[in-house]
Amino acid sequence: MMSSAKALVLVEPGRLEEREFPPPDLGEEDGLLQVEACGLCGTDHEQFSGALHPGYAFVPGHETVGVVVAAGRKAAERWGVEVGQRVAVEVFQSCRRCDECEQGRYRFCREHGIADMYGFVSVDREPGLWGGYSTHQYLAPDSMLLPVPDGLDPVTATLFNPLGAGVRWASRLPQTGSGNVVAVLGPGIRGICSLVAAKEAGAEFVMVTGLGETDRLRLEVAREFGADVVVDVSGEDPVTVLHREVGSLADVVVDVTAKAPRAFLQALDLVKPGGTVVVAGTRASGPLEGFDPDLLVFKEIRVLGALGVDADSYLAAFEILASGRYPFEDLPRRVVGFGELGGLLEAMASGDPQRPLHAVVRPPGKDEFA
Repeated sequence: MMSSAKALVLVEPGRLEEREFPPPDLGEEDGLLQVEACGLCGTDHEQFSGALHPGYAFVPGHETVGVVVAAGRKAAERWGVEVGQRVAVEVFQSCRRCDECEQGRYRFCREHGIADMYGFVSVDREPGLWGGYSTHQYLAPDSMLLPVPDGLDPVTATLFNPLGAGVRWASRLPQTGSGNVVAVLGPGIRGICSLVAAKEAGAEFVMVTGLGETDRLRLEVAREFGADVVVDVSGEDPVTVLHREVGSLADVVVDVTAKAPRAFLQALDLVKPGGTVVVAGTRASGPLEGFDPDLLVFKEIRVLGALGVDADSYLAAFEILASGRYPFEDLPRRVVGFGELGGLLEAMASGDPQRPLHAVVRPPGKDEFA
């Protein structure tokens, strides 16, 4: 067992501070992960910028992959893992006893929910190591761990989170099936993963939309991942494009845009009568001017909100990643250490066209700390 761990604490918006932590006192019910890589997403840069800062210091990071270096007997049995095994850590915890957990809706666990999701817990709560910006992450008794397939490197494995989101949002929630026409709004990493998930579900045609120069490179990646058509909505009307390409509207529209509330109006225009619109993640947006609720009635649109992912979708994501059917290893990506992380988060928040599609932080190696 190590004598200390290093972690980056987000003390206040825009300020990450490296700190050392003593080893946690472990028992039969909990464990410890040596972090190999932690993926970054919009939540990370919104925490850093202050848009999602909770008002206390904490260790961020919620897309963690690493090796179990300690686990109590009961913990190992509960998690179904062994010491030395590479795993991914689910962001939510599950008591496995309440009604919500028994129904598979552990995102709404009565004992946990979003209140103590990994990467958002106060550093003052022992043992402090509650996020992936660290050499070691504490594994609480109600953690949920996912085995990483053999041969999958830890950086690529961090895609379990966005790809799991794609599986849930673009396939399972809307029940996408063979022959469906799907529109994905937003070409970020979750948009690319939604494209993949829709194709895996049997969609016959998938359109991906983006906005202007900031999304140009990302739309090119969408083509590489199998998009049948990509649309820059600053220059083309996606409804017109869809009619031209397939002669109909979409069976399923998945809106994964960030801070673009008007994309929801576009989703309602793009979906066919009786179709499904999935609004994924949180939008950090206010009231929507121009929204006409009657459109939901006249077209009998099914609108589904999607918060987070679930373990089954993560496992499906790992199967896709391990299959090699898509060039995930070749994604435009930036991998940084602790010292470069602040600058990377600023670039992600800026909308810079050169910002990476997939971003990952890797902590110091095990031989670089005590």
